[in-house]
Amino acid sequence: MTDLSTVLETTGALAGAGGLGYAKVYAPRVYWSLVGLPVTWGRFSFTYRSTMDVCGLTVQPSRLRAFLARNIAHTEVQPVPPKVRHVRGTSTGLRVTLRLPAGLEPADLVAASERLRHAWGVHSVTVAETKPGHVELRMTGYDVLRRVRMPRGARPEGLSVPVALREDGTAFVRDYRQIPMALTLGANNSGKSVYQRNLIKGLAKLPVALVGIDCKRGVEHSAYAARLSALATTPDASASLLDVLMGEMESRFDLLSLHGVSDMWDLPTGLRPVPVIVLVDEVAELFLISSKKDEERRERIVTALIRLAQMARAVGIYLEVCGQRFGSELGRGATMLRAQLTGRVVHRVNDKQTAEMGLADVAPDAVMTASLIPAERPGTAVATDSTGGWTKIRTPHTSRAEAAAVCREFAHLVPNLPALDLYRPHVPASVPVSGPSLVKPFPVTD
Repeated sequence: MTDLSTVLETTGALAGAGGLGYAKVYAPRVYWSLVGLPVTWGRFSFTYRSTMDVCGLTVQPSRLRAFLARNIAHTEVQPVPPKVRHVRGTSTGLRVTLRLPAGLEPADLVAASERLRHAWGVHSVTVAETKPGHVELRMTGYDVLRRVRMPRGARPEGLSVPVALREDGTAFVRDYRQIPMALTLGANNSGKSVYQRNLIKGLAKLPVALVGIDCKRGVEHSAYAARLSALATTPDASASLLDVLMGEMESRFDLLSLHGVSDMWDLPTGLRPVPVIVLVDEVAELFLISSKKDEERRERIVTALIRLAQMARAVGIYLEVCGQRFGSELGRGATMLRAQLTGRVVHRVNDKQTAEMGLADVAPDAVMTASLIPAERPGTAVATDSTGGWTKIRTPHTSRAEAAAVCREFAHLVPNLPALDLYRPHVPASVPVSGPSLVKPFPVTD
């Protein structure tokens, strides 16, 4: 009996160890919740003060505190670390809210985030300022970008669309009210198209007008024709469509002036025009020309894009520009347009200069990270946010057919914009799938 119980105990221990090993690889959330979170929480609690001290994240105590320590408590005067206000565990990591003492700023913790990551044995540590004097350390216990799983509560609403997962386990949200104009860069097979599919998939569920400009004869945007209010597939059609959008912008400004407001969202709900999202698939095709006679068309396109990027936010027209490279070599107006595109998402690029085009003017610290994105991780990118910081994200894989199916499902949300009727794409009627006949045949007899 003793031998049997020993065998059972040994077998159970081995099975448990094997199960934990399997969970660590194939179910990291389960492994983190059972093993990683308690271990990391304990390591953080026992080593917090010493870790902050050696990382240079402490300040000298006030005179009153030093006097009380020496004369009342008869203890050694020690440096003061940030005060821990709240610790909360999640399915992907640990969240710690800190109250910063006088003399420290969030940038100090950002600079030491790599040292904190190694000290507490977590995959990454990011710092987010929650309010003046308070920051949140977001520790991620494992590589959440290896297998992307969007948070359950991430759903499109208003003008916000969750399109990717941040490295801290939260959703990266494309909010057009906060960042109206954006630029997405990436080489071939970097995941740029998948990012745009996720964006269109989310926008299709919202009451907005989608305008596509795809000068590759519509090979990308034609699948979403059921949900598009307008589609241009050639440079000439793009120039004409942009002129119509300019007229729409001016008419909306007249509406704002008539009611004495400076923003579309200040209008009453019944008078408020529908928001318009302009999706440009490959911006270089709008700049490049093959002969001198195309220069006039190029000037029309560039001027319209710059004017929309500068002024259209107030009237609810937003730009989402994509491309492989967007530099001054495209010609006059390229740098000026790029400066108006506040949001930046840079996927894997072929050279450092392309990463600098997208990030150097808004987040120079992120250029090196964008340059080192591996090719075997498509969908990974570096994105800036509304706070002026940056983060690494990865888009969940979405097929073209899946995004097209969502567009067909929500085709009834296409708003009525008479100015765009001429550019409304043709939606082919669905052809019934061939199958067995349901009519029972009758034999022909003499």
